[in-house]
Amino acid sequence: MRTWEAYKKHVRSMSPEDKKDMEQIEELTAIVAAMIRKRTEMGISQRKLAEICSVPQSSVARIEAMKTTPKSDTLLKLMQPLGLKLKVAVY
Repeated sequence: MRTWEAYKKHVRSMSPEDKKDMEQIEELTAIVAAMIRKRTEMGISQRKLAEICSVPQSSVARIEAMKTTPKSDTLLKLMQPLGLKLKVAVY
């Protein structure tokens, strides 16, 4: 897709299932981006965060690279020392 108009046309033509998948990816991306931003601001390496949370550093790297989707308990484990919380919104 070369233009914004082409992208909008593509999104409008997506099936409901594809739209739902895209929304989930965007939501997870926003969470992971916030984690990376906060970890970087705090000057904590992936290795240190992993150590604090008792998870393998390779897991932190895969989550941050969006190569895997973390389970909710792992996600919460990683967010806590960063001072981040998940909020649930009803829409």
